[in-house]
Amino acid sequence: MKKLNAMVSGVHGYVPDFVMDNKEWAKYVDTNDEWIVSRTGIKERRFLKGEDQGSSVMGIEAVKGLLEKTNTAPEEVDLVLCCTVTPDMFFPATANIIANGVGAKNAFGFDLNAACSGFLYGLVTGSQFIETGKYKKVVVVGADKMSSIIDYNNRSTCVLFGDGAAAVMLEPTEEAVGVIDSELQADGVGEPYLHMKAGGSRRPSTHETIDANEHTIHQEGSTVFKFAVTKMADVSAEIVERNQLAPEEISYLVPHQANLRIIDATRRRVGLPVEKVMMNIDRYGNTTNATIPLCLWDYEKKLKKGDNLILAAFGGGFTWGSVYLKWGYDSK
Repeated sequence: MKKLNAMVSGVHGYVPDFVMDNKEWAKYVDTNDEWIVSRTGIKERRFLKGEDQGSSVMGIEAVKGLLEKTNTAPEEVDLVLCCTVTPDMFFPATANIIANGVGAKNAFGFDLNAACSGFLYGLVTGSQFIETGKYKKVVVVGADKMSSIIDYNNRSTCVLFGDGAAAVMLEPTEEAVGVIDSELQADGVGEPYLHMKAGGSRRPSTHETIDANEHTIHQEGSTVFKFAVTKMADVSAEIVERNQLAPEEISYLVPHQANLRIIDATRRRVGLPVEKVMMNIDRYGNTTNATIPLCLWDYEKKLKKGDNLILAAFGGGFTWGSVYLKWGYDSK
C-alpha cells in the first residue's frame, strides 16, 4: 500500500458582522488610521458581540460551512481539533462544544494551544491521525475571540487583534498532495514577552488580578518583533530549501497575519514577489489561530490542485513553524 497523505479537501471561514475600523479605535485611545496602517497594515477588524458568545460560536459556523462544502455528514467526522488561545472555558474543550454544535456525534475532540502558531501545530497533528490509516475525516479549526482578552486602553496592542474562525477538512489520499513537510519549533524563553499574566493556575482570578488588568494580552513589542522576523523567515526558508523548491514553483506564501513588516521579511527571505503572498491583515487584523485558514478561505478560488503553498507562523511562548502544503483540489 502506498503512503497515505493528509489532503486538505475543503476550507471554510466565518467572521462576525461587527466591523471595528481604525477611526473607531481613535475614540478609545490616542491613535489614528495613518499610525495604525503604517505600522501594522491593519485597516479594520471584526469583533464578536453579544452575551455568551465565545470562540465556539464562530467555530461552529465555520465547520457547518465546511461540512456543506465537502458534502460531509456530521456523523462522518472522526475528530474535531480546535486551535485556540481563547477557549469558551477551561473545560470542556471548545472542540467538543463545536462538535456538539454541528452534530458530529461520532467525533472525539480536543483543544490545542500554541499561541499564533497553533493552527500549524494542529494541521500537522491532524494530518498524522489521517496518515495512520485509522481516521478518514479530521476537522482542524482555528478560532479566536481576541476581543475578549485585549486591553482597550493599551494602544500598542488593542488595535492589532480581531475575531474570526476558519476550518479545514483533512482526508486520506495516495496522491502526492496534502501536508508534505513541516518544521515546528518552540522556545520557552519567550514567555515573559508575550503572555497573559493571570487566570491560570499560577495566578488564579482574584479582585487584585482583575483590578490590575492582568487578564489581557501583555506584549513587549520590540522583542517579539525581532524574534518573529528572524524565526518565521528562517523556518520558511528551511522548508523551501529542504524540499528544493525554486521561487517560481511556489504558488503562495501563507503567513500568519500579525504585522505587515514581519510578513514582508518572510516573503523576501523566501524570494517571492508580493503578489505571491496571501494577505488579509488589512480587513481582519490578527485573529491568532484563524489567520492562516482565513487566508486559505479568502484565496480558495485562486488555488489549483497541486499548487505549492508555504505556511508560516510565529506566536507567543515562543512558538513558530512552517508547513509545505500541496493543495488538494481545484476550487469550483
